[in-house]
Amino acid sequence: MLCRTASDLYWMARYVERAENNARLVDLTQRISLLPERLDPGRSSTTAWRRALDALGQLETYEACRGELEPARVLAWILLDTDNPSSIRQCLFQGRELGRAQRGAITAEMYQELNTSWLDMDEMAADASSTDGVSGFLDWVKTRCAAFRGVTLGTMTRDEGYHFMTLGTAVERADNTVRLLDFKYAQADEGEGGSRDFIQYYQWSAMLQAMSAFETYRKTYRDAVHPLHVSEMMIFQQDMPRSLAVCSRWLHRMVELLAEDGRSEVVRLAGALDASLRFGRMDDVLEGGIKPFLDDFILRLEALHQAIVAQFMTSIEIDGRLDDRRAGPVSSMLS
Repeated sequence: MLCRTASDLYWMARYVERAENNARLVDLTQRISLLPERLDPGRSSTTAWRRALDALGQLETYEACRGELEPARVLAWILLDTDNPSSIRQCLFQGRELGRAQRGAITAEMYQELNTSWLDMDEMAADASSTDGVSGFLDWVKTRCAAFRGVTLGTMTRDEGYHFMTLGTAVERADNTVRLLDFKYAQADEGEGGSRDFIQYYQWSAMLQAMSAFETYRKTYRDAVHPLHVSEMMIFQQDMPRSLAVCSRWLHRMVELLAEDGRSEVVRLAGALDASLRFGRMDDVLEGGIKPFLDDFILRLEALHQAIVAQFMTSIEIDGRLDDRRAGPVSSMLS
């Protein structure tokens, strides 16, 4: 497969997944921002939105482009702003453009889904401009992205193109799971006494709902929402679609199928990441600390992404598109 085709399919899958992930982050941020101030008296109306920008690595970029941090402005920035290359609007636009460039490598049904989503964007964006319409817009984005994945599963040959798309989805999904966990742990010290217990329960429940994982949690643990159980599920559970363990397993499997040399650096990195999640334990994570674990994982994921680029896409110039969501070093993003 040509390097350009591999790159376009990889990034097309990442952009579609990123659009959905941004919708999930906004959903979580809105739920948390709606917590009554009397239960969290030290919280500013912009606190949750600042943390959302931090989780996306976009706080400095936003302030440089839009100035003062206001909830409505941040919401517009993440959803629709054309100056934000990772806004939902721009993600769907880029996904559609890459799909159009690779019409011969994807099915007609896949392109139709991408094109329809983009053509419907203006109508849906008008609803998103009002507070009452945001939830409907977020649900629409998640539905359209899920429909694209469903059509891909149902119509695309399991060839190299499919493997590169799965690779892109897994990289982006793992990245997002880390960001959501970091977003939540940044609030670990809020409140006090009974108020803090309520806030923690509400916020972790909101995260599970934003990740479409609340029912899975209930089936697995059958108890009240507990931060350590949520973290264990999102990190190590082998049958949770958005867990780091599942994403790492997909990554390892895909690079093994794509790499001609089973001992190459990209296979080694993917295998090491997969093994650390397959055989890791929550006790080991707690011993070293959740934050250092997330910091280390995102660094290893970035190294794997760079190895994927070096192994499969070095014949073309793609530096301008290398994860334009991540601004600044990971240490600042996860601090």
